[in-house]
Amino acid sequence: MRFACKSARGALRRLNPVSKAALTLAACAALSMAFALLTARAANATAKPADPALVAHGEYLARAGDCIACHTAQGDKPFAGGLKFDTPIGAIYSTNITPDAGSGIGKWSYDDFAKAVRQGVRPNGDTLYPAMPYPSYARLSDDDMKALYAYFMHGVGPVQAQNRAVDIPWPLSMRWPLGAWRLLFAPKAQAFDGSHYNDAIVARGAYLVQGLGHCGACHTPRARTMQELALTDLEGDDFLAGGAPIDGWVPSSLRGNPRTGLGGWNEDDIVQFLKSGRNLHTAAFGGMTDVVQHSMQHMNDTDLLAIARYLKTLPSRDPKETAYAYDPAAAHKLQNGDASARGAAVYRDNCMACHRSDGRGYTRVFPALGGNPVVQGKDPTSLIHVLLAGSALEGTQSAPSSFTMPPFGWRLSDQ
Repeated sequence: MRFACKSARGALRRLNPVSKAALTLAACAALSMAFALLTARAANATAKPADPALVAHGEYLARAGDCIACHTAQGDKPFAGGLKFDTPIGAIYSTNITPDAGSGIGKWSYDDFAKAVRQGVRPNGDTLYPAMPYPSYARLSDDDMKALYAYFMHGVGPVQAQNRAVDIPWPLSMRWPLGAWRLLFAPKAQAFDGSHYNDAIVARGAYLVQGLGHCGACHTPRARTMQELALTDLEGDDFLAGGAPIDGWVPSSLRGNPRTGLGGWNEDDIVQFLKSGRNLHTAAFGGMTDVVQHSMQHMNDTDLLAIARYLKTLPSRDPKETAYAYDPAAAHKLQNGDASARGAAVYRDNCMACHRSDGRGYTRVFPALGGNPVVQGKDPTSLIHVLLAGSALEGTQSAPSSFTMPPFGWRLSDQ
């Protein structure tokens, strides 16, 4: 050992000044790397592992928020982003929210995460497109935010998948107008205040509907500047009064309208629909099938009841709207072979086998058409869409059977 050190000192004396300087810098770099490695190992050794209960709670909240539906492209890994959203100015794509350090959110601190979710601001200061429903998430509690962060950092597998750039032409692709929109229309990030509701169950339902569930993002009408006309029931009766068509489907009213809303449903009807995608009155279709499949069926009965009870507190937006009155005369004529009424023969030949001559369908199998809010609505977009393209209702945990409405666009004329 002494011989080796002596030989090394001799070799060092024979080096020229430039070589000595280079060797010194290399040694310093090596020592710095070694120190950083030891520091990281020490930090990892002392860092507390994620609380499994907190991670599990975060997973439940992520389900309630239906995060996977938007942040997972068809056929790709969960939360890796890449799902396309068509907007009036071009296409945008959801982002990778896995804990991958290079392409996901692995380097984000809790504050970075909370600011993006509740305020719509990236760590670099850019404003997110409001396709991310941060105006609804603004009211999430700190405890729920911490649970969500724990889940996405420790309960989700990292996926290396670079985010896709938007397909929006310049200058519409500039981000600063989004910041102005956020300042004008997004609420301040502030935890939900349940003191406005006398019933604790109703308050819980309001928190879920207005916050994580972001139901208003689809079911509330929007202004020309694309903000929701109301973010809570405290801001007026526009809240959950029915939204504009999305991908050919019209989100219906979730208020107490007797014909076009939930006025004819009781709490159990709402719970059954959210849990299984079907009830005595209707069945899920369009984008709502994803909500049931990815989100609502995984929620516990207590929270589903809270959602139902809160929704039943919302009065009808149209006081002149009357309840659906079943007329047995039309069904009686069909049952006796009289299809002379306009549309009766078309109904008999294409619809009656599943939906019956009385239009009442088969409970939790083929939905009723008589009194169905979708059929009663003023906008027939959803009805036309399901007739042309069909729809599939996948099985759920509580209703494992799958049913399909076939498309009729190939055989029915416009008339």
